[in-house]
Amino acid sequence: MARTLEPYQLVERSIITKYRKVLWNPFIEAVKRYEMIQPGDRIAVCISGGKDSMLLAKLMQQLQKRSDFPFELVFLVMDPGYNELNRQKIESNAALLNIPVTIFESDIFEVADSAGKSPCYLCARMRRGYLYSRAQELGCSKIALGHHFNDVVETTLISMFYGSQLQAMLPKLHSTNFEGMTLIRPLYCVHEDDIIAWARDNSLEFIQCACRLTERSAADTGDVNVSKRKEIKLLLRRLRQGNPNIEKSIFNSIHAVALDTMPGFKTGGVEHSFLERFNAMESTEAE
Repeated sequence: MARTLEPYQLVERSIITKYRKVLWNPFIEAVKRYEMIQPGDRIAVCISGGKDSMLLAKLMQQLQKRSDFPFELVFLVMDPGYNELNRQKIESNAALLNIPVTIFESDIFEVADSAGKSPCYLCARMRRGYLYSRAQELGCSKIALGHHFNDVVETTLISMFYGSQLQAMLPKLHSTNFEGMTLIRPLYCVHEDDIIAWARDNSLEFIQCACRLTERSAADTGDVNVSKRKEIKLLLRRLRQGNPNIEKSIFNSIHAVALDTMPGFKTGGVEHSFLERFNAMESTEAE
């Protein structure tokens, strides 16, 4: 008689079989390409309750089982002030997917909601700080976040269109405020459409953005997606009709920046001009 699999086992099987090409393989590609995990690492996998972070948790679990070297995982959930329904949804999904979460509370939503200007920016910075701090307390040296391929592409365009700079999202970086801590993004090469397809195929329902500002916007306007990121998503969708590989081209371009063609660039917080190199060449020729 065939053994009946638990729901979480069916989900795990789907990742390794049906969605291997679009989820597992690009996940492994990112981990290896950007050297995200080393032997003996203790990593806090940060779970917001959305589809991306929940998939990240399952992928990290599977990698831990199959890895050639040992590393430890802590599945960290910060409750920044979720309403009761969203908190319960996160807990029930974690139980369903067999993810042993560690939950802690903060007052981020309350603080960000009363901040006035740029509440989303403040919320994101505070979340990162709280996660670093708690992960460090738990003996972790890394935190893993669920940013995916589309986040990388969209962030690049947002910085160009609205921030007047060419700035991408790194696959890993050292914390500037928490010594010895590193942030990694193992979903860096995973496409959002494939995450959505995986969730739907497994009949999984996750929370959306659950902040008070978003909930209030939905009540006031009926639209929770009024944002620059939404504008960029719609733009890319239109561009994809003429060039299906448009996002891949943008992604590849941030890996092949030709600095010699840029009139200006910044590194280490210091701005540089092409004139530095140009004038240095003139001086050399004059000698």
